Amino acid sequence: MANRFNKSFSSFSPLHSEFSPRHRIIDNFSDCFSFNVCEKGKNDKYHAYQLDKMVLESSSSSSTTIIASDASIKNNVATLILHTHMYNRLIIKMIHHAVHVTSTEAELFAIRCSINQASNFDNMSKIIVVTNSIHVAKKIFKLSVHPYQIQSAAILSNLHSFFEHHENNSIKFWKCPSHLK
Repeated sequence: MANRFNKSFSSFSPLHSEFSPRHRIIDNFSDCFSFNVCEKGKNDKYHAYQLDKMVLESSSSSSTTIIASDASIKNNVATLILHTHMYNRLIIKMIHHAVHVTSTEAELFAIRCSINQASNFDNMSKIIVVTNSIHVAKKIFKLSVHPYQIQSAAILSNLHSFFEHHENNSIKFWKCPSHLK
């Protein structure tokens, strides 16, 4: 067995700057992120209508990026698909494959890629991530110790820079349950 499999990596560093009280997004930028959630089976038509309306309104804004994210795992291979729409540009489709990862790790990676891509454009002030894994997106902002803290810290670092760039910058996570697709 290779030595690389015998190494132990810490999954949480309480000293990481994103978890210190002066830098925490949850304290400094709580009004810059939000979640739009619907419960399965309750108001499906209304939620689908709201989602359609949001996409139509946002797609005509030159400062908004809409990202549809989906991840699935089959035979230990995760497939991540991101569709990114920015005003007056072609839709960008990115596909990533990873092996031996959990669905949570795959979704966190997809969210991280989404934020990186959207925040690279100077005039972007609003990022909308549409996902069927809203519970994973909420993990990013949890201050409690969890096994995905490293991915959360990287995402929070990117969001911190994005939010500091302009006071009106925001990110919104929309849940799109699989049964609405």
